[in-house]
Amino acid sequence: MNKQALRADLLLLLTSCIWGFGFVAQRSGMEYVGPFAFNGIRFILGSLSLIPLILFRRRKGLDLRQSVGGGGTPAFNSFLAGGCLFIAVTFQQGGIMFTTAGNAGFITGLYVVLVPLLGVFWGKKTGLPTWIGAGCTLTGLYFLSAAGHLESINPGDIITAISAFFWALHVLLIDRLVKTTDPLLLSSGQFAWCGLFSLIAALAVEPFFGGWVKTVSPALYASGLFSWHSLPALITGLSSGSIPGTSLGNSLIPLLYGGLGSVGVAYTLQVVAQQHAPPAHATIILCLEGCFAAIGGVLLLREPLGTWTLLGFCFMLAGMLITQWEVIAGGSGGKKVKNG
Repeated sequence: MNKQALRADLLLLLTSCIWGFGFVAQRSGMEYVGPFAFNGIRFILGSLSLIPLILFRRRKGLDLRQSVGGGGTPAFNSFLAGGCLFIAVTFQQGGIMFTTAGNAGFITGLYVVLVPLLGVFWGKKTGLPTWIGAGCTLTGLYFLSAAGHLESINPGDIITAISAFFWALHVLLIDRLVKTTDPLLLSSGQFAWCGLFSLIAALAVEPFFGGWVKTVSPALYASGLFSWHSLPALITGLSSGSIPGTSLGNSLIPLLYGGLGSVGVAYTLQVVAQQHAPPAHATIILCLEGCFAAIGGVLLLREPLGTWTLLGFCFMLAGMLITQWEVIAGGSGGKKVKNG
């Protein structure tokens, strides 16, 4: 392996690590800020963090591709991608309230398997490795969530699995839109729309969300993270002094990590690395995101890591890799891209 390829692989490993530990930030940040507000702030930060890179490319004479081939405008394409991204991260953030960071990291990785399966509806062929990989990931999900007892499935895992479905739709949507819109413009735009949608939801939904869950299922309410203030209550409390500024300050590190780290820095590293990394390397390394999420959950959040959980992790990681067998074996083809 040449030095350039090795450097690209190390950057992808760092990207996977940042994304994995991002699940820890998402979970810990909700101790102080509501789920919609957290997503809104972090995606606005992520969008803003890409602007210097866009300006740098323009200053260097690398004009960004606006739109070609009769596609929609960058603003409209960003709106479509941002809407799908908003749904995906909303379910993901909701699921994280009831499950561990490690579980959320691996279950979100289901989109790696779902993308080729959903591709059938777009006329794309799905080979045997995909079906074998799907079987492995479903087995892993059972071990991970039910721990050998079907009646004890964690509802947070199911909610996160729903988010994986929308992540898969988002990947397929991006695959089409990126053909007519520059990736950097599309990413910054979709992050901005997602952040805007999330802040609107924070104002409209968060004041009633915790109370609704408590009414529907008191046990579920007690098991999740609902100590946060809704965005309207947080704004009112901070302005009146009834909520100390330190409450918001404690959420600053998770918010900055989730916005600037997971979105801005990691995305940029991925774009730089995949210019020189073989798709096989990228596929394997980026699939390690769930492993880093599990490690971060154990080290920073003291999450349990039992035999069933480890077995589930192994099956799910194996399923993801098997699904990508044609890319891994051939060393060529499409690249796995995650925006967010």
